[in-house]
Amino acid sequence: MTPFGSTHEGRLVGVTTVVLTLIGWSSIPLFLKHFSHSIDAWTSNGWRYGFSALIWLPLVILVWQRRRLPRGIWKLALVPGIVNAAGQVVFTWAHYKIDPGLLTFGLRSHIVFVSIGAAILFPVERKIVRSPGFIGGIVLVLAGTVGMVVLGPGFGSAANTFGVTLALMAGALFAGYALSVRWFMHGVSPLVAFAVISQYTATLMVLLMLGLGDQAGARALAMSPGQFTLLLVSAVIGIALGHVFYYISIARLGVAVSAGVLQLQPIVVSVASVVLFGEVLTGWQWVFGAVAIAGAGWVLVTQHRMSRKRSPTIDRVAEFKDLPVDHMAGAAAAEDEPVGSRG
Repeated sequence: MTPFGSTHEGRLVGVTTVVLTLIGWSSIPLFLKHFSHSIDAWTSNGWRYGFSALIWLPLVILVWQRRRLPRGIWKLALVPGIVNAAGQVVFTWAHYKIDPGLLTFGLRSHIVFVSIGAAILFPVERKIVRSPGFIGGIVLVLAGTVGMVVLGPGFGSAANTFGVTLALMAGALFAGYALSVRWFMHGVSPLVAFAVISQYTATLMVLLMLGLGDQAGARALAMSPGQFTLLLVSAVIGIALGHVFYYISIARLGVAVSAGVLQLQPIVVSVASVVLFGEVLTGWQWVFGAVAIAGAGWVLVTQHRMSRKRSPTIDRVAEFKDLPVDHMAGAAAAEDEPVGSRG
């Protein structure tokens, strides 16, 4: 008997939550692009992350009151919080330069940076990273990403080049975030870790908004009540609930299945972007985008197969102990880090 009832019911919950995660995280690039026409990036981040942190704050207080907050967690969460904030700044800024579809496909490069970092920091990963299947998957990710950029109609323009650069920088920073979470927050409950990290990220986002945002962020208050509410709703969907749903899906379906489903995010975002913003991806861009997704999927499969050669019991425990805490983000690996648009 599972916490949700029968095994069948538990898997149904897992399927439901992973689909909700896919929808929620796919909506974030669309929300960001939508708001890019009315507020600046600093204001967007400040309001969304500030509101999300308020949602997570009761959990932090509750755990602290019960004296179950891990000792030293505020110190441990500092580096991940700073790296996450930097990634969010660059990620949001990119939406002001390029369309959501190209950006989200470009974020597949995240897995390359994660692989390099994991091989450097975690000796247990080096055998996986050196395997032919893993290397082949990485090559496909790189080839697909380069093809997406080079074959785009805006290739060579200053705005396009800068936007793509920002997307790649976001991928690198999100990889650094995933690795820092795994390094510093090992053994901490994912939800508690994310709740604490959110407080740091939100504090930095709000300070940046007050210092650099249009009218210190007050520009958002000039939007219609409906648009301002939508801004806050986007924070709930992408930053607050998205992570809860993702962790539930991992508990019910496992990391590999959950991460694999979220590889569909670039396709969902691109199709929606065509409808909402008139973004145009050429036929060859779709082909190379599919190559990048296939490469990311193959990396996941290789990692999953090789990790299963170790003790199944140890592996199952490691899935939660090593689970990085954020993103939105599609999904793949520092070992198990969500990849994609995170909010």
